[in-house]
Amino acid sequence: MKKQLLALGLLTAFSIPSVASAADYMIDTKGAHASINLKIKHLGYSWIKGRFNTFDGTFSYDPMNISASKVNVNVDTTSFDTNHAERDKHVRSEDFLNVKKYSTATFTSNKVEPKGNGEMTITGDLTLHGQTKPIAIDAVFVGEGEDPWGGYRAGFTGTTRIELKDFGIQVMGESSYADLELHVEGIRQ
Repeated sequence: MKKQLLALGLLTAFSIPSVASAADYMIDTKGAHASINLKIKHLGYSWIKGRFNTFDGTFSYDPMNISASKVNVNVDTTSFDTNHAERDKHVRSEDFLNVKKYSTATFTSNKVEPKGNGEMTITGDLTLHGQTKPIAIDAVFVGEGEDPWGGYRAGFTGTTRIELKDFGIQVMGESSYADLELHVEGIRQ
């Protein structure tokens, strides 16, 4: 009788759906399915667009408990690229990013606030140019599902504006801020 009760208990335990928990993802930079882009005003006349070509990171995401999500990203600032070698050299110099001294930027979330309809605000600490400041990213869930290679993916987009002077970066003319546009696709681990 005890064996039957034990078997019934195990069967019941395995047949009850488990509560969803956050899944861990690695940002897919190797497959070029993620990007960190920026745009900044050029002398008040036009916009310059650029990107950081080298970065990595992870995130945790639970659609049933979005506020438990977390994000960590590391950016190689030496990989800054606007498709113009002389300008990139100047932006990487001591005049702006000073990548010889500050070769890495990081973002670590400390709160994810769901807004409904797949929208959320991700707040956290951005360390750039040796300064750490809080920022908020307006993010949108794009989708999730199985990929053709047997993995499982989730994707998001996000935008934020950073004031350059907050990070000790020289302001030049109209260029007091940079708008960041983020595209993140992660592979579940």
